[in-house]
Amino acid sequence: MDLRIYKDRQEVAEQFSAYFVEKANTGKVFHVALSGGSTPKIVFDVLTEHFSDKVDWNKVHFYWGDERCVPPTDDESNYKMTMEHLFSKIEVPEANIHRIRGEEEPKTEAICYANLLEINLDEIEGTPQFDLVILGMGDDGHTASIFPHQINLWNVEDHCVVATHPDSGQNRVSINGKVINTAKEVAFLVTGASKAEKVKAVVEKTEGSKDYPAALVDPKSGNLVWFLDKDAAADLNPNPS
Repeated sequence: MDLRIYKDRQEVAEQFSAYFVEKANTGKVFHVALSGGSTPKIVFDVLTEHFSDKVDWNKVHFYWGDERCVPPTDDESNYKMTMEHLFSKIEVPEANIHRIRGEEEPKTEAICYANLLEINLDEIEGTPQFDLVILGMGDDGHTASIFPHQINLWNVEDHCVVATHPDSGQNRVSINGKVINTAKEVAFLVTGASKAEKVKAVVEKTEGSKDYPAALVDPKSGNLVWFLDKDAAADLNPNPS
């Protein structure tokens, strides 16, 4: 596990953007699963402002780790946020954008998106492999849209699942834990003091942490990077054993 701690959310975005550009510029086709949320929004702004001409966007294919079951014009849509903050400002072919169709029937779309991943990505032991999966983490320890109350979805056979938000009841389509842990690289973007308690539990594997889906992120490649601001990292043991 590679922990990278920065002073604030802006510095996290800047450092992650530099990391992303390095990973994407291999000269090969690069498949990345995006995350929603406030920190990725800032990342996309930094990418477009400082790095838009430093990536061959023709070689980058964009997917999502999860999506709310809403139309792409809805303000809650991860796709809409990414379109406004990234795609509308870079030269990326429309064919390279592979959105989860949140307006479709959730179970049907989960099957369709799983099929898309199987077609587009190389498979490792039957599981599609991303070059990079970007994750956030909620205050409750959820990641992608696998929530603690549905942690059983983590290892189901289906590569994409329909999850339900524990409070709103909103349906979401999400990749499962097998897809996350098969990725060549996994990067967490976590900022804010409200995340500190769960960051400590997940990173230090404290008692009960296995109840949090984020604690189950353990890529087979061994390539797991945490990008944290000081607030999110505030509870971490400065001298881990």
